Amino acid sequence: MCVHMLDTTRWMLGLGWPDRVASTGGIRVQTEADATITDTQTVLFSYPELDCVWQHRSYGPAVDEDFPWALMLYGSKGTLRADIFKYDFTPHRGGDHRVEAVYERQAFPEDVTEENIELHAAPATRAHMEDFLRAIDTGSRPIADIEEGYISTASCILGNLALAAGEPLAYDPVARTVTPEYGELLAREYRTPYVHP
Repeated sequence: MCVHMLDTTRWMLGLGWPDRVASTGGIRVQTEADATITDTQTVLFSYPELDCVWQHRSYGPAVDEDFPWALMLYGSKGTLRADIFKYDFTPHRGGDHRVEAVYERQAFPEDVTEENIELHAAPATRAHMEDFLRAIDTGSRPIADIEEGYISTASCILGNLALAAGEPLAYDPVARTVTPEYGELLAREYRTPYVHP
């Protein structure tokens, strides 16, 4: 789930590709499970300006009950805690400012009756659709540009590769290479006659 919070953080801070990605973790607690993913993982995304840390665990209570699955930015003016339902900004000088998700039930009553809808995400989904159509009409890039999604997704994959490699990795987005080289982690063996491009 790192991709969602990293994507939001990268967007807010204007971050591109990380210079280096390091990771630790594994299946540490739920050892009897048939899991193929970690139950404990920490990933460090190093950028020239700052480091972003993702912490994941699939057991125990949340560290912050108000924000069990969230991002936190610690800045020079205060702390921002945000999840998909709300955000809090606490300035260093005291006080608190909470904003809850915007619901548009009156303007869009179908939000309430549509099966399996994520009601808190409906306004954002509409805004993304409108922005995408506007981008098509004007020839501009949408806010949720595919390149940004690619960077966030590939960065998270690098976190998993760094864990498997047991050492930090760097990715060159122009050459599309990982240093140190771990070719066996980047592509699986294909059935004949298929080849990796």
